[in-house]
Amino acid sequence: MKNLKLEEFNKSLRGKKVGILGLGVSNLPLIDYLYEYGANIYLFDEKEYDKLDSNVKEKINKYNLKCNLGNNCMEDLKNFDIIFRSPSILPTRKELVDEASRGCLITTEIEMLMKLIPSKIIGITGSDGKTTTTTLISECLKANGYNVYVGGNIGTPLFTKANEMTEEDIVVLELSSFQLMGMTVSPNISVITNITPNHLNIHKDMEEYILSKRRIIDNQNKDDVCVLNYNDEIVKDFSNYAKGEVRYFSKFDNISNGFCIKNNAIYRVIDNNYSKIIDTKDVLLRGNHNYENICTCLSAIIDLIDINKAIEVFKTFKGVEHRLEFVREINGVKWYNDSVSSSPTRTIAGLNSYDENIVLIAGGYDKHIDYDVIGEPIVNKVSTLILMGDTKEKIYNATVKAEEKLNKKVDKYMVSSLEEAVDLALDKAKIGEVVLFSPASASFDMFKNFADRGENFKTLVNQK
Repeated sequence: MKNLKLEEFNKSLRGKKVGILGLGVSNLPLIDYLYEYGANIYLFDEKEYDKLDSNVKEKINKYNLKCNLGNNCMEDLKNFDIIFRSPSILPTRKELVDEASRGCLITTEIEMLMKLIPSKIIGITGSDGKTTTTTLISECLKANGYNVYVGGNIGTPLFTKANEMTEEDIVVLELSSFQLMGMTVSPNISVITNITPNHLNIHKDMEEYILSKRRIIDNQNKDDVCVLNYNDEIVKDFSNYAKGEVRYFSKFDNISNGFCIKNNAIYRVIDNNYSKIIDTKDVLLRGNHNYENICTCLSAIIDLIDINKAIEVFKTFKGVEHRLEFVREINGVKWYNDSVSSSPTRTIAGLNSYDENIVLIAGGYDKHIDYDVIGEPIVNKVSTLILMGDTKEKIYNATVKAEEKLNKKVDKYMVSSLEEAVDLALDKAKIGEVVLFSPASASFDMFKNFADRGENFKTLVNQK
């Protein structure tokens, strides 16, 4: 069946003045697409031409596109019909507010996808656990025979595949606060894993961050589903704004309906009656936070699947790269890559996944969040702490405070590079311990992103 909405949108592009803000992964495929349908394309990026990726330069030259580059690139952002912004360029920027007031459509490739496709959409947001939950949901749906597209903050940009998508397909999207800001459409099934302070170096305050997360349900209707964390008061409060069915998940046995963890097993709860789904010992993933991710997954898709097929996924799913990823064992010490952990709460969840003593490598780019919460978990779980990056002093000070409170000491070291950290961990780790690379910080002080950081860590470990 033809997608008439998409066809109409494509026809409307001819002759329109269209701006693309930010020439990263999400926007790059848009260039070919918009050119094919006759749009007048203008590119904007704060990088100078010689700093652009080669594939961007290739498209600029191939289509002879107009470019505005460098620090002041948005000075000429005027009189556009449509502007596709990259997620990192917030819609609150004055230039975008001014254009919107003139009648310009300010959007993103992911928002336009959601508006134009006929498929059911499941969206996942939160401070922690988004990617694992997104991947679990998609794997369970695939195991049940669905044709699934995965995108948003992970995978490949999906907008250029919109013409392939049908009513029978399911699109699963990981959505960041930056992608959700200004969004005027919501998924059919919206999931919020949790909300803790994050990205406060970009959001103006915590309230803006919370409200951006809530956008995932703001445009739902009575037929839609909202999945909330019963243990997170901010997320739980979102139930007051939900227009459709509200479902809960919990890490405790304190809900009357939903999915929860109890007695080392995952249960479904219906009217206070508990039925066991799977023992946690049979789940391949480690850690209570991953058992909670399974509860979240099941809450979202329980009426779409055969649960027995989902159970087989939980028994075999090895996890997502850079998330408590086992790298190798060296001289009786197991090394794990948790580079995705860019906040204290994520690293705390990682620490709580191990019974062994831990040599922790942490620190990185400062997102202006509080690190006091990480002190006690470090003192309780870590034998040796190795710190690097912009946040090393914050994590060090939080640990010292906790040492004084708990009357317990941790061996603490500061280094200037990841290579130095790995060498020191190799020297300090004892047989039976775990070396955990879980930075509790973003990567941008030393690396392109968390994946680049994780790959560097794995390379260094595998060279030993």
